[in-house]
Amino acid sequence: MHLSRALATVLLGLLLTGCAGLGQKEAVEGTGNMQDWQVHKSHITPLDGWQINGKIGIRAPRDSGSGTLFWLQRQDYFDIRLSGPLGRGATRLTGRPDAVSLEIAGEGRFEAASPEALLDERLGWQLPVSNLFWWVRGLPAPDSRSRLSLDADSRLQRLSQDGWDVQYLSYTEQDGYHLPERIRLQGKDLQITLVIKDWQPRQLGH
Repeated sequence: MHLSRALATVLLGLLLTGCAGLGQKEAVEGTGNMQDWQVHKSHITPLDGWQINGKIGIRAPRDSGSGTLFWLQRQDYFDIRLSGPLGRGATRLTGRPDAVSLEIAGEGRFEAASPEALLDERLGWQLPVSNLFWWVRGLPAPDSRSRLSLDADSRLQRLSQDGWDVQYLSYTEQDGYHLPERIRLQGKDLQITLVIKDWQPRQLGH
């Protein structure tokens, strides 16, 4: 009996340690329900394809502006197009992991191993593009610590991660998915506002 009780205690301890480890990168607060948040997250995470049309506003130390946004995502391939912001004309960012290209109207085509390096070098924007793949769906990026605030519907209301503050101002429902409609992102020297007019979500993988 004592052996069984000791074994049960050890197993319970391991289970609790494992559960704590699963959520150690997320510090969650707010009015939402934790279980409902996990259900929502598991529903949205498999989305690995989408087409987005909307507007983007950018405020940087030296300039600011607004324009249109088109974002095509097909698993690890992305095609992001901006038209009009900061008077640069058309800007297009395309690629896959470790192979990214940036086209700027009137300036040419540039390549690098990461989208972050390209945008910093050519536009002076320190923007965590890899995190945007998660943030645009209303999810924290899984590879770094984050602080989350949930709304009454147990969806992200505010996210702090990697030096950025992300506010989710409204959501929309499309094909059974509740996805962000208006997002405001604030970094050290850069503020971005996204207004998504059209969401076309897809599950492409298995």
